[in-house]
Amino acid sequence: MLSKIKEIERHYEKLEADLSRPEIIQDQKVYQGYIKEHSQLTPIINTLREANLVEDEIESNRSLLRDSDHEMRRLAKDEIDMLRSRLNELQTDLKFLLLPKDPNDEKNILLEIRAGTGGDEAALFCADLFRMYTRHAESNHWKVDILSQNPTGIGGFKEIVLLIKGEGVYSKLKYESGVHRVQRVPETETQGRIHTSAVTVAVLPEAEEVDVEINTEDLRIDVYRSSGHGGQHVNTTDSAVRITHLPSGLVVTCQDEKSQHKNKAKAMKVLLSRLLKLQQEEQESKISEERRNLVGSGDRSERIRTYNFPQGRATDHRIGLTLYKLEAILQGRLGLIIDPLITHFQTEALKTSS
Repeated sequence: MLSKIKEIERHYEKLEADLSRPEIIQDQKVYQGYIKEHSQLTPIINTLREANLVEDEIESNRSLLRDSDHEMRRLAKDEIDMLRSRLNELQTDLKFLLLPKDPNDEKNILLEIRAGTGGDEAALFCADLFRMYTRHAESNHWKVDILSQNPTGIGGFKEIVLLIKGEGVYSKLKYESGVHRVQRVPETETQGRIHTSAVTVAVLPEAEEVDVEINTEDLRIDVYRSSGHGGQHVNTTDSAVRITHLPSGLVVTCQDEKSQHKNKAKAMKVLLSRLLKLQQEEQESKISEERRNLVGSGDRSERIRTYNFPQGRATDHRIGLTLYKLEAILQGRLGLIIDPLITHFQTEALKTSS
């Protein structure tokens, strides 16, 4: 680890020197790339420098342990114990910071929420999750765009697909993929019985065209008249778009925009991201099927969380975390669950890397 740290230090110092060079500053594309890399390495360097300062303080206090004054020796020992505790914290932080980064962590995401078993109740909970993620995004100053939606007549969604843009969005929300189960008494339930429904959530890193190679001859693009919601919202032109990727069988539709061009662009964005996820899953499977079996693939077939309304609790089954703060979580305080999840998976990654 020491050699890796030394290499990072040298590279960081070179970056700082390069950022002051006029030829770098003039080329904004290169300059922004350097700025981004510099900001990514800064937490590592700051933690390392603080650790070095703490080590120096420990050494300077060692001499006081031989002081003739008993009280001075006691104070020096207490100070050293405190500094060692802080040094252990910093060394642990440094190990986390040096873990290999997920190449998708800095990407925007497509968030797909779909009603599963449970009929109308599942559709209503689909809308609840949509509001939860939207509020969480707003609190983090992320931008949310609705790419497609299939609403029900009672305020729910059969499915809704969002594009969420912001710094490190994928790194924060990638563990949300899976089956989200809800337990509550529906408004239409006269006997007061608790019903269990399910909603699937998929988090896909936003794909750029450079990430996925796609041939136009592999696509079938159909246009049709949008169904709308009746009245003035009914589209009188063939603006809805359905794109079928023939080799994989993936089908994406979009009819939210009045413009066929805009619908096509949105549908292509969804298709590219789904194809990227497929490619990455195939690659991961080839690299280590055994590892995927051990840690789970994170796909939508896995039940990850239960929201129990009568008890006001949310339970994440992967880490055994139960919080009796359901209302706060649904209002967007998702960090209550996400932060422990990130810590858990980072710790697991640390075990496998050491």
